[in-house]
Amino acid sequence: KGKGVAGMMKDDPKILGWDLSGTIIDIGDRVKNFKPGDDVFGMINFPNPGKTYAELVAAQESELALKPASTSHDEAAAISLAGLTAWQILKLLRLRKGDKILIHAAAGGVGHYAVQMARALGAEVAATASGRNEEFVRSLGASTFIDYTKQKFEDILHGYDFVLDAVGNDYIDRSIKVLKPDGVIVSIPSGASESVMDKAAARGMKGMRFSCRPSGMNMKEIAAMLEVGSVKSFISARYSPGDVQEAHRQIESGKTKGKLVLMF
Repeated sequence: KGKGVAGMMKDDPKILGWDLSGTIIDIGDRVKNFKPGDDVFGMINFPNPGKTYAELVAAQESELALKPASTSHDEAAAISLAGLTAWQILKLLRLRKGDKILIHAAAGGVGHYAVQMARALGAEVAATASGRNEEFVRSLGASTFIDYTKQKFEDILHGYDFVLDAVGNDYIDRSIKVLKPDGVIVSIPSGASESVMDKAAARGMKGMRFSCRPSGMNMKEIAAMLEVGSVKSFISARYSPGDVQEAHRQIESGKTKGKLVLMF
């Protein structure tokens, strides 16, 4: 189990959720950058319980950023965890113009933000997803698309600087074959990616595991991208609090396009 789940087991009542967007109704004595009435968004308290499946949420000032007026609350909430994960990985890689990056699960939550962000940075983006999502993924900025149900990406792609892996398991071994000699692979899934460093090192490359952390500063950077339109949220469904189980079943299917949002 991940640390977030382990922490949740000790908590009572158990309230899920880490990402949010909403309006501040009250602040603590030491808060300097926000005031009641401000619209804010962010990912909070990860990997400990964030408790954002609620009408009222307590958050640290350092974890939030002002929501752009042009972005709706549902769009801002959608990007908070998945978008922050994508952005922190690309910053860790120091991705820049002209770099070549392969992004797996490109139609999903982290993936669809990563494609947009990488393209905005000027990188050349290759992406994997199922064939039904090709038009969507290309519209995000991918110049090369691989339908993983019909093609083996390692037989087609070569000489890439980076791989962002949101799948794990055998995708790690296969992705290493795509990298150039000094390339880097970052793997997100916990457990499945524990050996990524050793596997990459054996081939003279660098493997990294990654876990997102709350950051108001990074959220400000994402807010700037939302404001200029270089990054957008794709929300495939919106749910009411009474439909939480249905939302989680959809996530567990592994076939969610973009993001799901819980509306209060």
